Amino acid sequence: MLMLMWEGGPAYDPSAWTECQAEPEAPLYNGGILTNKFPVYKPVKDINGDMVYSPTLSLENLSPGSIYSFSSWVRVKNLDSALVTTTLKLDTAYSKCIGSVIAKKGCWSFLKGGFLWDSPSNSSQIDFQSSEQTKSYNYVKFGQTENLVVFQERKRAVMIHVVDKNGFIVTGAAVKVNQISTDFPFGTVISRTILENLPYQKWFLERFKTTVFENELKWFKTEPLPGQLNYTVVDQMMEFVRKNSLIARGHNMFWPDPIYVQDWLENMTAPQLQRAMKFRIDSVMSRYRTEFFHWDVSNEVLKFDFFEKKLGPKATLDMFKKIHREDPLTTLFLNEFNIIEQCDPKANVDSYINKLKELKKGGVTLAGIGLESHFSIPNPGFMRAVLDKLATLKLPIWLTEVDVNRVHGLEEQALYLEQILREAFSHPGVNGIMLWSARSVGGCYQTCLTDEKFQNLPTGDIIDQLLLKEWKTETKRGKTNEFGSYNFRGFLGDYKVSVIYNHTVFNSSFSLGRGVETKHITVHV
Repeated sequence: MLMLMWEGGPAYDPSAWTECQAEPEAPLYNGGILTNKFPVYKPVKDINGDMVYSPTLSLENLSPGSIYSFSSWVRVKNLDSALVTTTLKLDTAYSKCIGSVIAKKGCWSFLKGGFLWDSPSNSSQIDFQSSEQTKSYNYVKFGQTENLVVFQERKRAVMIHVVDKNGFIVTGAAVKVNQISTDFPFGTVISRTILENLPYQKWFLERFKTTVFENELKWFKTEPLPGQLNYTVVDQMMEFVRKNSLIARGHNMFWPDPIYVQDWLENMTAPQLQRAMKFRIDSVMSRYRTEFFHWDVSNEVLKFDFFEKKLGPKATLDMFKKIHREDPLTTLFLNEFNIIEQCDPKANVDSYINKLKELKKGGVTLAGIGLESHFSIPNPGFMRAVLDKLATLKLPIWLTEVDVNRVHGLEEQALYLEQILREAFSHPGVNGIMLWSARSVGGCYQTCLTDEKFQNLPTGDIIDQLLLKEWKTETKRGKTNEFGSYNFRGFLGDYKVSVIYNHTVFNSSFSLGRGVETKHITVHV
């Protein structure tokens, strides 16, 4: 059936499954607008360009500007497993991927995706692209749930009780509440440029308490030649972090991309490489043990396999174990791109889940999910569906390097950045967001937030609107009621309370963490 328009339609269903099942679960939304529809098998080109017969589902009555969620239970016949992708046909010449799953033989795998329908047409089709036949279930209009999730997950009710020294309630006392910090970590990358640039420091510190270093901590920077260590710049950046009471992610310990692997590592034997890696870990930990609250242990392991080729399939697991022994209270991350940005035959949600499960099976308990988030044009429906599947692992999820490709104009960049940030902040599984927007002499990698004089660009205005206004509790003022209390609902974080009684100001403070119950605070006057 056809669902109601987004604003008045059904609540979004975040359900997802990562285990292959003997029988598929009931379709979400009772089948949505594909209820009682069956696929037609048509010849199409798969992701490798080969012609295959693919299940195709026709779509009608699509609404321009609306976001749709798509889900399907899939299995393959003749192979043990196969990557199945779903593509949406936008016109006769162009289509885009809207979801993928690694399907298996003999059981059903859950594919979840979505798309923004931005075509003037009201009809299209979905193709399943794989060399294997598939069966599908449902498709439904996206439910607009951002505000509801923010209300439930990012905010909490507070009741402030005012009592006098005898324990009697005080009515009519003036109450003022200010949020002084937020609980949700939202930060951006910095480069060495910030060290000698006071306007840069001022702009940054007015907005952020969480950071990460762009390239300065990477192995090819700190040890360009064997045994020749240089942590001078990192030391200076750590002084900046400590001086300003910031928290920093460690990025990264290892990066198997051949472009960034030092030449002198390439011809090493396995024992030689293991010694070099141990020296890398030891040199970092001797300086910065406990200083970083996260470590990106290995960067982009789904794309690149330098260490696995040299050391075997457990190379990444061994990295995690060694770093955990040195810094046991720090959360250790994999960090990957194209997981939420777009479909990718190598770096996809199921491959990532399998890799994370391998680490857990190997004994890694304090792991995190890093999503680089280098976007061109975001697909909010696809992004939310992938986050739903990752959230089933119950691990911390961070967007670690958010930016938007510079091919877009400044206004477009700002529009897309806002879509990404709102979608991430409104997902209960997301624990933090880091932007990849460091200013250097030559500009920024892809997305700048300011010009060279540190005046906001449209992207910077979006950050200010969200971070300093929408996602922060505005100053609350009122008086205690007949029960001696003052109530409000605020974003999680730290607060200062001022109560005026008998011409005297009484100050107190409290922290507001996650919880479904009302937080009760008592101020004595």
